[in-house]
Amino acid sequence: MALFHFTVDQTKRSEGQSAIASAAYRSGEKLYSEYYGEYGVICSEILLPPHAPPEYADRQTLWNAVEKAEHGKNAQLAYSFEISLQNEFSLEENIALARKFLLEHFVSRGMTVDVSFH
Repeated sequence: MALFHFTVDQTKRSEGQSAIASAAYRSGEKLYSEYYGEYGVICSEILLPPHAPPEYADRQTLWNAVEKAEHGKNAQLAYSFEISLQNEFSLEENIALARKFLLEHFVSRGMTVDVSFH
């Protein structure tokens, strides 16, 4: 029997959401919101440990390699974390703080990090 899944969510300004930010997140593109005067995706990068092949800096190459390496139907392909940026810091300070955290706690342990700031 075929399984069907369908989910509908609303993008609500009352919850701090933006249609541009949602579209940027889903498409992986940097989109500018005229309403808010900001970008939905601020920046996006791959943080590689020293032993990682340099071609993994390309997102498509990286994730295709992950899919190719893991064959099992129960394979755990990646972790996803959501970290809130702090209003007390500037955007640059928030990005630097998050990047430092990711480098110290993941990349230094040999993990590759694909990070996007929204």
